[in-house]
Formats: sequence, structure tokens, C-alpha cells
Amino acid sequence: MSAWLSLPFLNNPLQSWLLALGWLLLAVVLVSVAKPILVSWITALASHTRNHWDDALVNAVQGTRLPLAALIGLYPAVQSLSLPEAVSKWVLGLAAVALFLQIGLWMSRFLDFWIRVSRERAISHDPETATGLAAMSFIARLLLWSLVFLLLLNNLGFNVTTLLAGLGVGGIAVGLALQNILGDLFSSLSIVLDKPFQIGHFVVVDNFSGTVENIGLKTTRIRSISGEIVVFSNTDLTKARLRNYKFMQERRIVFAFGVTYDTSAETLEQIPAVVKTIVEQQPNARFDRAHFKDFGDSRLNFEVVYWMKTSDYTAYMDTQQAINLGLVRECERIGAEFAFPTRTVQLQWSGALPVALQERVAAAP
Repeated sequence: MSAWLSLPFLNNPLQSWLLALGWLLLAVVLVSVAKPILVSWITALASHTRNHWDDALVNAVQGTRLPLAALIGLYPAVQSLSLPEAVSKWVLGLAAVALFLQIGLWMSRFLDFWIRVSRERAISHDPETATGLAAMSFIARLLLWSLVFLLLLNNLGFNVTTLLAGLGVGGIAVGLALQNILGDLFSSLSIVLDKPFQIGHFVVVDNFSGTVENIGLKTTRIRSISGEIVVFSNTDLTKARLRNYKFMQERRIVFAFGVTYDTSAETLEQIPAVVKTIVEQQPNARFDRAHFKDFGDSRLNFEVVYWMKTSDYTAYMDTQQAINLGLVRECERIGAEFAFPTRTVQLQWSGALPVALQERVAAAP
């Protein structure tokens, strides 16, 4: 048996190859068996705690990849073999790449889960924090993978300092090529830091209006009143004239109506007082003024101004409806009629009317 194990194969005894294979199988078996056991154990512990760190740890462990574990197993496997220096260096480098990738996956999944849960919890009571976490997620992952990449290069024997110095010149060219993307990135940071709006705010941009659902690194998504998602570039939003209704404490309402020209002066004098009484009867309204404004083409115009004590749009529409119905009832009571566009045309004819027109005039009631 020992003689069989000592048989040479590719400059190594068969025993060494079996030992190397054993290391690879051990890495695969450990991940296949230990991963579900570890996940179940941490999940059981997490169910008894109120924080989310252990849940994030479960999510990180679930990111363990079997192919990467097999490649990591190459490291102890190569130690038991006598290989050419170039081959050994190449295999060890591959194992190092797999190791750093796996560490990066663990940390990335841990950060992603923690930030996502924190953001979901903050949306309802702290939109400002939720907005900041959305941008922080990308920045944290970018820094993490940059660090992993630099550590990997250093481990593989590259001079990281020289590389960083060389990237300074190349970074200028890359920056010019990615000018629009970088512009949106900085616009996103501007939105997060300056806070002109946050997730959950109702905003109006140009002819579009809706509720902010997500502020990303390149775009912001707004759910319109009709239900569809409208996507804006962050750069466009920072340049646009945006109206944010979230901070509106009161809503100023101006509306007009008109009555006919045959309305008496006494009735016209009553209308402002009638309007004031109707507005003051509304629980969410504060009366400002009501005036006989001007003479229109076909009506006598009144202008009414009042304030809503709440920014709720549905409450405003309910109040306006109640005011309109009250105006209809009160105008009927005092004898005022609402005007509608009319035009009277007078024809003057110096001579005799045409025969056809005379017949129509005679036939008219």
C-alpha cells in the first residue's frame, strides 16, 4: 500500500496528490455542511434579540459561495505539492483572489442588509435619515470593494503606492468620460445634504407632481398622482424650480364667481357677508376677504380669499365643495343668479329688410 502511495505522478508522489485532493474536498464539505448549521444557529439566536446585527450576520453567512470555498482550498492543497514556482505562484494567487472576494461578499451583504433594514425603519418616522442611508449604501459598498481590491493587489505583490499615483492621471480621463454620471452622483449628495426634499414628500416639478419614493445616486423616482413612476435625473432636479408641499402649514385659496348684471345693488352688498358666513362655518378654513372685484363681459365678478389650516388636499377639496354648495343655497335665498357667458348682438339696418329676413321676423314668436 505504501509503495502504491509512493508512486510518482507529475513530480509528486501519489500520496501528496491525494492529500491535496483531501484539502479541496474538506473545504467543499465544510461549506456544504457547516453553512446551513451555522445559519440555523445564528437565526435561532437572532429570533430572541431586537437588534438587526445578528440578522445581518445571517445574511452575510448565506453569501458564502461554494466555488470560492473550493478555490480557497487550493492554498493548503498547494502546500502539500512540489510544483514549479510559476504554477505555484499562479495557484496561490487564484486562492488569494477567491479569499478576498469571499470576504468582500460577506462584508457587502452585511452592510447592505443593515442599511436596508435601517432605511425601511426610518422611512415612516425619519425620512431625512432614510434619504441619507440610500446614498450611504452605494458609497459604503464602493469604499469596501475599493479597499478589498487594494488589499488584494498588495497581497499579490503589486506596488499599490505606484498604482495609486498612476491612477491620478488616468482618473482625469475617466472623470471626463463619466462627467454626466459623476454630475448625477454629486447632485445626489447635494440632495442628501441640502435636503430640498426627502422620501415621502409631495413635490411638483414642472408639469409633474407626486410623492418621492426613492432618491438614488443617478435618478430620483416620484410616484405621480395617477399612479405611474416618473424618473428624474438628479442633475435636472437640482436645476429645476421645485415646489415642496410637505412643509406647507397652511394653504391659501383664491376663487372667483360671478352674478348676472340684473342683480340689484342691495343684493350685491349682501354677497360678501354671505360668503364670509359660509367660509367661517367650515372647521378647517379661516376667512380672509370677499370683494366685488370688477365688471366682467357678462357678469359681475366677486373674488374670495381664505386659508386652509391644513395642507391636506382632500380636506381642501371637501371644504371648497361645502363652500360652493353653501353659495348656491344662499344665492337662491337672496335672489342672486350665477352668470354664464352670454353675448347680445344688435343689428341696425337703414333700409328695408330683405324679404327672406322679413318672413323670419314675422314668423318669430
